[in-house]
Amino acid sequence: MRKTTTIRMLGFPIDLGADRRGVDMGPSAVRVADLDLKLESLGYSVIDEGDIPIRNIEVQELQDTHLKYLPEVAEMSAILATRVKTILDQGEFPLILGGDHSMSVGSLAGIGAHCREHAKRLGVIWIDAHADMNTSETTPSGNIHGMPVAIAMGIGHPSLTTIGGDFPKLAPENLAMIGLRSIDPGERELIHKLGIQAYTMFDVDRLGMYEIASRVIEDMSRKVDHVHISFDVDGVDPAVAPGVGTPVSGGLTLREAHLLMEMISQLDTYGSLEVAEVNPVLDDRNRTAEFAVEIIASSLGKRIL
Repeated sequence: MRKTTTIRMLGFPIDLGADRRGVDMGPSAVRVADLDLKLESLGYSVIDEGDIPIRNIEVQELQDTHLKYLPEVAEMSAILATRVKTILDQGEFPLILGGDHSMSVGSLAGIGAHCREHAKRLGVIWIDAHADMNTSETTPSGNIHGMPVAIAMGIGHPSLTTIGGDFPKLAPENLAMIGLRSIDPGERELIHKLGIQAYTMFDVDRLGMYEIASRVIEDMSRKVDHVHISFDVDGVDPAVAPGVGTPVSGGLTLREAHLLMEMISQLDTYGSLEVAEVNPVLDDRNRTAEFAVEIIASSLGKRIL
């Protein structure tokens, strides 16, 4: 169990960063799957702060096809960053429910600002089929949900990289990516250039999840003071989590995902979590949201025995 026993749940129902609609209902779907009750059964006090209101696409104007809905994403990300930083400053655990993965622009900005203010080194474990390291120059779609990792490292449009302060929120050597299997050419180049610890599904097949999780956790234990987990449900196979906007076959199995999160729970520096891309419109009777709840519980101490 984490040092704090208070979890503040915050919904960020953004779908401006992606093409397929429906992820704005993700926070509600996860709540319906009894997330609060699961966490309370583990001994936590859960405070649900509700959702940050976000204007939907129908009332937005698309100004830049390389950075879709940039003004609203930047404005809402700044609000999320402030809320997340406040939760951490209070000594509590922020649990952010998305929404598409552009949510990480704001969450990582807030966590990075907190860490900088308190002289902490931030580490991020990114669980995702995608690297999310594009820029306006490399993006094939213009969707900002494919950019938050680059933005957190200070690479991207200044209206996004300066949220929470004009400094990189994340050092490349303190990032570990797990489950990758759909990487754009520009992202591949940046991963190699920055020497990022990136584990593709080939690596998962070759090494096994226990070995990969052990390496990542040992590395994080040595180098950082605050570990943030960003879990995109498309990191797992669509057979496990069908309700995602950008499914990619050949992903993590249910047990691989749980093993990883159960091992992460042992990290003393684990201090924040976000879950992205749950899309009820594409789901089967809320299976993906229910899976997300179980994954969250595993990361916060739930065990079989």
